[in-house]
Amino acid sequence: MTMIQQPGIDNCHVNKMEYDAQFTTSHTSNMFKYKIVFVRHGESEWNLKNLFCGWVDVDLSAKGREEAVTSGQALKQAGLKFDLVFTSLLKRAHQTLDIVLQEIGQTDLPVVKSWKLNERHYGGLTGLNKADAAAKYGNKQVQIWRRSYNVPPPVMEEDHPMNNVIVNNPKFSMIRKEDFPKVESLETTQRRVVAFWTEEIVPQIKARKQVLVVAHGTSLRGLVKYLEGISDEEVMNLNLPTGIPFVYDLDENMKPIKTLQYLADEETVLKSIAKVASVGGTTKQLQEQGN
Repeated sequence: MTMIQQPGIDNCHVNKMEYDAQFTTSHTSNMFKYKIVFVRHGESEWNLKNLFCGWVDVDLSAKGREEAVTSGQALKQAGLKFDLVFTSLLKRAHQTLDIVLQEIGQTDLPVVKSWKLNERHYGGLTGLNKADAAAKYGNKQVQIWRRSYNVPPPVMEEDHPMNNVIVNNPKFSMIRKEDFPKVESLETTQRRVVAFWTEEIVPQIKARKQVLVVAHGTSLRGLVKYLEGISDEEVMNLNLPTGIPFVYDLDENMKPIKTLQYLADEETVLKSIAKVASVGGTTKQLQEQGN
């Protein structure tokens, strides 16, 4: 089996056919007790434009829809079926999910939507082009805001052009005022995601439900950090591809028996990871640039 190395994660598996064979075998040998499947939504219109998106509710791009089709096909080829889906309140995740469910022939699945699976709130950076933000604040600072664990960007002030768009979105009307963020770091995003994982998702997994989660880059990074025990420093270089499913086998304590498995070929995974890493510059790239 081919492996992908990412900081903090040892030996990411990337062969969907071999995963399928292992999955079939493990049911008879009881090698693991539970599993969970995740998909990061496909490329959005604002991903395409290189804009900080966060809680702004934007559509998938044409490429993002293609990625969702490929994701669904990978799940179908692996023979995976589901009982329940969890996703965020944002339509780029919903559009990805709808396409995936069409591909696997399960369009009638129950879907639980929660703001706690939303992308992080990017605060004052929301709507900015990432290159423009780097020019304004400096590459190093923007990289810290984007990739660090506990350093948030500037808060979104009331006069920010996207503030009313977000605050007045009827999808968010159930969020208590004291819970509604004006900005989030990976740490604060992880806090709400892990709480939802523990309170809502884990009981379904333990009840032997086959669960699919369709969410966002930062919300999934926070959950992977929690599951894998990745350090605050190493998580800066963790990149999760858009539109490529990944799977965890879990023990009775909901801890991974082995690291995440991508349901895609090595070339596709590496290319997608490299693209994600290049957006706004990675730590390594910035060091090489002398910034």
